Amino acid sequence: MSAQQGYNMDEETAGRPMRADARRNYERLVEAARKVFADQGGGASMEAIAKQAGVGAGTLYRHFPKRIDVVEAVYRQDVDLLVGSVERGLTELGPWAGLEAWLRAYVDYGRSKRTFLNELHEAFEKNPDLKPASRDRIWAACSRVLTRAQEAGEARSDIDGQDLMQLVSPMCMNSTLSFEQGERLLTMVLDGLRPPSTGAAQS
Repeated sequence: MSAQQGYNMDEETAGRPMRADARRNYERLVEAARKVFADQGGGASMEAIAKQAGVGAGTLYRHFPKRIDVVEAVYRQDVDLLVGSVERGLTELGPWAGLEAWLRAYVDYGRSKRTFLNELHEAFEKNPDLKPASRDRIWAACSRVLTRAQEAGEARSDIDGQDLMQLVSPMCMNSTLSFEQGERLLTMVLDGLRPPSTGAAQS
C-alpha cells in the first residue's frame, strides 16, 4: 500500500505529499499495530501500539484519531501486499509455483485477520465499500495466477478464480482451524486443482 492511504493529517487531505518523517512514522505505526494485534488481539491498547512503534501517543493520534482508523490501515496494507504478491508469482515463478505461492500467501493473510475480526467488522460497518472493494481486488488477483496456470496446462480448466476463492476463503477465516489442519486442507485443494490427466499420471 502507498504510505498515504488511510492517512488522516491535513497534508494528505489537502492533496499535498506526505512529508518523509510523517511517512516513516505512519509506516512504523502500521507495522507496530500489525504486530500488537497479532500478539494481543484486536483489543490491544493504542498506547501499546505507540510503544511498539517507538513514538509518542500524540504522533499515533495525529495519524489515527480512532482505533478503527488504525485497524482499517492495517487491513488496507495487508490487502495491498497480498494483491501485490501476484506480480512476484507472475515474474519470478513458474505457473504452478506462482499459483501455489499465492494461495499460501492468501491463507497466511486470512490467519492474520483472526486476531481482530470484531474490529474489522466495525471497520466494514464504518466504510461499507471497504470489504467488497478489497474482495474484488483479491479475487481478481487469484484469477490472474489461476488463469496463467490453466493456460500452461498445469491447473484444471473447469474452475475460475471466484470458485477457488469460495473454496478457500471459509477455511482461512475459520477461527477454530489449527495451522496443521489448514496445511492439510490446502494440500487437498492444491491436489484438486491439478488437471485430471496430470493427477492420473502422478498416481
